[in-house]
Amino acid sequence: MFIQKKKNRQEADLDITPFMNLMIVLVPVLLLSMVFTRITVIDIQLPASAGENAAELSQKQIEVVIKDASILVNFPEGRLLRSIKNKADGTPDYDNVSLVLQALKRELQIKGADRKNLTLLVSEAIPYHKVISTMDAVRSYSAVVVTDVVDAELFPDIAFGDAPVSADLALLNSLSYSRSTYMFEAAKSARS
Repeated sequence: MFIQKKKNRQEADLDITPFMNLMIVLVPVLLLSMVFTRITVIDIQLPASAGENAAELSQKQIEVVIKDASILVNFPEGRLLRSIKNKADGTPDYDNVSLVLQALKRELQIKGADRKNLTLLVSEAIPYHKVISTMDAVRSYSAVVVTDVVDAELFPDIAFGDAPVSADLALLNSLSYSRSTYMFEAAKSARS
C-alpha cells in the first residue's frame, strides 16, 4: 500500500557564469591598480677596515655628514669645510651641497688629485629618502656642454659610515643642565 513515486533525478550543472563575469571585470581592475615599482641597484663601497694599508688610511678623505637640520662637508676628514643648512621649508639644500662639492672637485683637480670617492656619514635617525637624495646629489650634477645637458661626474664611489656623535648636542645638554641647576639654586635662595 505504499505508493512509490518515481523520482526524477537529473544531475544539475553548476552555473559558473556569474563567477566568470566577476573574473572578467576583476582581473583588469586589479591589473590597472597594481603599482609598478622600479628597482635599481646602487653600487656602494664599505668603509676601509683598520687592517688595510696604512697609506690608504692616511689619505685625506672627503666626508658628507647628514644631520636633521643641515648637511656638513668635511675635508680632510673631521674638519668642517662647509655647513649647509636646510631650506626654509625644512628640505635639504642639495643644490648648495652639489656646488660645494663641485668647487672642491675643481680644487683637487688643480692640485693634481682626481678623487672619485667620498664617505657618507649617516645616523640611524635619518630617513631613507634623504640618504638616497644625498647620494644622488654627491654622485653627479647637471652640466651644459655645448647645447646638451649632461650628467657630470662628482664623486661616484660612495662609502658609508656612522655619523659621529655631535659635540654640539653634548654642549647643549651640559648648558641646559647648568642653566636648570642655576635656576633651581636661584629659586632656592629666593625662598630663604
